[in-house]
Amino acid sequence: MSLVVYDYNPKRRMSRIRETERRSMTPYLEETEQLVKQMGSGETGLTNEEAVRRSQENGKNKLIEGKKESFIKRLWKQISDPMILVLLAAALVSGITAVYAHESFADVFIILFVVIVNAVLGMYQESKAEKAIEALKEMAAATSKVMRGGSLVQVKSEDLVVGDIVILEAGDAVPADGRVLESASMQIEEAALTGESVPVTKTEAVLELGDQKDIPLGDRKNMVYMGSTVVYGRGRAIVTDIGMNTEMGKIADALSQAEDNTTPLQKRLNQLSKVLSFLVIGICVFMFLFSLFRAGEVTGPVVLDTFMIAVSLAVAAIPEGLAAVVTVQLAIGVTKMAKHNAVIRKLTAVETLGCTQVICSDKTGTLTQNKMTVVDHFGEREEVLASAMALCSDAEVEADGSVVGEPTEVALVQYAERFRSKAILKNELPRVGEAPFDSSRKMMSTVHKMPDGRYIQYTKGAPDVVLGLCTRELREGKVQDMGAQYHQAILDANAGMAAKALRVLCVACRMYDAMPASFEAAELEHDLTFIGLTGMIDPVRPEVLPAIRECKEAGIRPIMITGDHQDTAVAIAKELGIIQDASEAITGAQLNDMDDRTLDEKVVDFSVYARVQPEHKVRIVKAWQAQGKVVAMTGDGVNDAPSIKSADIGVGMGITGTDVTKNVADMVLADDNFATIVSAVSEGRRIYDNIRKAIQFLLSSNISEILSIFVATLLGFTILKPVHILWINLITDTFPALALGMEEEEEGLMKREPRPAKEGIFAGGLGADVVYQGVLVSLITLAAYCIGHYMEAGVWEFTNSPDGMTMAFLTMSMAEIFHSFNMRSQRGTLFRMKKKNLFLLGSMAFSWILTTIIIYVPFLAKIFEFEHISLAEYGVALLLAISIIPIVEIVKLIQRWGKRNRGSSK
Repeated sequence: MSLVVYDYNPKRRMSRIRETERRSMTPYLEETEQLVKQMGSGETGLTNEEAVRRSQENGKNKLIEGKKESFIKRLWKQISDPMILVLLAAALVSGITAVYAHESFADVFIILFVVIVNAVLGMYQESKAEKAIEALKEMAAATSKVMRGGSLVQVKSEDLVVGDIVILEAGDAVPADGRVLESASMQIEEAALTGESVPVTKTEAVLELGDQKDIPLGDRKNMVYMGSTVVYGRGRAIVTDIGMNTEMGKIADALSQAEDNTTPLQKRLNQLSKVLSFLVIGICVFMFLFSLFRAGEVTGPVVLDTFMIAVSLAVAAIPEGLAAVVTVQLAIGVTKMAKHNAVIRKLTAVETLGCTQVICSDKTGTLTQNKMTVVDHFGEREEVLASAMALCSDAEVEADGSVVGEPTEVALVQYAERFRSKAILKNELPRVGEAPFDSSRKMMSTVHKMPDGRYIQYTKGAPDVVLGLCTRELREGKVQDMGAQYHQAILDANAGMAAKALRVLCVACRMYDAMPASFEAAELEHDLTFIGLTGMIDPVRPEVLPAIRECKEAGIRPIMITGDHQDTAVAIAKELGIIQDASEAITGAQLNDMDDRTLDEKVVDFSVYARVQPEHKVRIVKAWQAQGKVVAMTGDGVNDAPSIKSADIGVGMGITGTDVTKNVADMVLADDNFATIVSAVSEGRRIYDNIRKAIQFLLSSNISEILSIFVATLLGFTILKPVHILWINLITDTFPALALGMEEEEEGLMKREPRPAKEGIFAGGLGADVVYQGVLVSLITLAAYCIGHYMEAGVWEFTNSPDGMTMAFLTMSMAEIFHSFNMRSQRGTLFRMKKKNLFLLGSMAFSWILTTIIIYVPFLAKIFEFEHISLAEYGVALLLAISIIPIVEIVKLIQRWGKRNRGSSK
């Protein structure tokens, strides 16, 4: 009889439970036999009944779908923007005006048209909404080979359960996370998940923690993960996690939880909208109460009159065209950027590039070509070396000339193509036997029949192993005993290539007079003749170096984040000029030892992050954001998706990028060219500059309208009516504002430091410029009214005057049109600008013609209540309007002079 002892110590019992939970989460630290037993499985796999039970209990092996937004919700997101709400308020005010004053509803329809256009443009750009989770689902294998009840069967991958024994072969997509039980030279491509460009050779051996607290994802060589692909060999694995519990599932979960950041421009416009909204309400209330107080009585006509005055001021305070101008300028920028291979998925993301201060870039496929290439060699006869490497590989040349196979072997075959193609080599030296690659031997051997009837063996593998089997050397065209001096030269060459982070392979040969009796590795791999070494690496894209140089000149800091080993990452980063020495690099394991607060403080010390996992990338982005920086994140793999979504601007690769990355990104590079980012940054800066010009123009115009009506109300006369203000805002102001968006970039734009993320729209003196320019236009308009009244009645007095109102309207309309030319540069003089803005000239002509038409065409003049003015009055109004240009030019001259003096005094 066995004795069962129950543990009644709660603390000790809970400790054992926690230990079991911890161990169950680290299958790479378990012996395979113990792990299989713990998971209730065996060599014959699970029974069908047990698999069904587990599936019902734990769910399907699939990723959850992201919740899609309805059409109504997406439409509401567009309309609920504060600036759009201001526009709708303008429509409401205009409608009330039309009802009480028996005027046309044309203005209401114009404003609603602007709102609809804005919403449609926004929804069109964001119509490719979040499809990241769906793309992740598609990456999972459709069916899998699995042991069920002792038989090998094929099942839907979504029906896999924890404990299933999965059979993996070359070409298979890994359907779930699992622990390797058997590996026959199995190599798995995990670049999309870990960022490492070289396939990982898998082993069934238990991993050791050593001094580490945990083993990074890319170093878990006895694990397989959903979304990766078997490229060589075969193996078996027991499923340890399915669905959302897989590493792929963690990424999907991070994507579903990550919040979309508001761009700096959105923040500024939202703030501006709130200010304008409060301003409109305040002005309306104040003027309504003031007018009632001055009237001294509260009757129906008085209330209506005072209400109409308040309405006039409200309309004057709302920049009806601002939202439309910003949207159209962004849309124009999107179109221009698309022509240069930068596809923008969200309108408001355009200007974010303009203030980007940090670009966190994945290495593989972004900074490098994601294609292993032989870049160095050692050996006296390079053609013999290249041919030997190509023959001792399983990569093959297809009919179309492409090479397929494991990336390292593909690189060797392409290397041989410089001298002779593998097809010719195979015909001359057909393979008759082989000892396949094995991770324990770290080499492979192939035997080939020579034209003279003899046989030659080529052995390729790790330099330390192959060189240890060499007793002779091929030097000076002859085979001779290995000399100590030459042996040391080989070691030095190997060390030199390794120091440059190259992956080094060694190849040797052995001659036979007859076919070997056995192709067993032990029989073949000894007494070899050394031929040479090859060093390969995933090379940098040639256009990246100048692009990074431009980034630095623009005050943008490039950061490399990769799943590759630190030595490789450091070598690439030095070549690109990202870092100067290895002290600026850090590994994912070292990041694990830092809490978020420490990383926030030390993130500025590092420009290279190696051997990182997906959660590390998000932490890095967040740490830079904690420094107050605007961060862009580029990448192509699934592992980049969460950090791309967390960044201020996410940049996906259009060619090598996964669908997950493209759908999450704010911008997709159609040509996978890092240099495209630089041109996108330049375009983003130009767009933001032009938006600021449009805002300055529109707000200074609105201030002039507010002040003119306010002063006229205080003095007891009507200078402009609500319909006049709406016309000016929607026609006279909007077209020049749109034309300002077509301005070319100003000189030295990419030499400026990126603007701080917290910098307001009115920074750099723009707020003061808006105020004084608005006051100037208002004074000119008031002067036009007074002169018009004098030319009509021959007296100077503040009373209602049809001629005065008509001249005030003409002067304000034309002054704002002429003032738009001042806005081409905030400080530079208009008369020294080399490039012409034909769009601005066209908008001036168009607005001028329309303004003249509504004054002189009788039925239109009647609608607007204008008086037919003489040519003399028309000329005076135009002279007053054009005076805004020389006055502002004089102020700019004084501002430039003051800036030079301040600079010289420092």
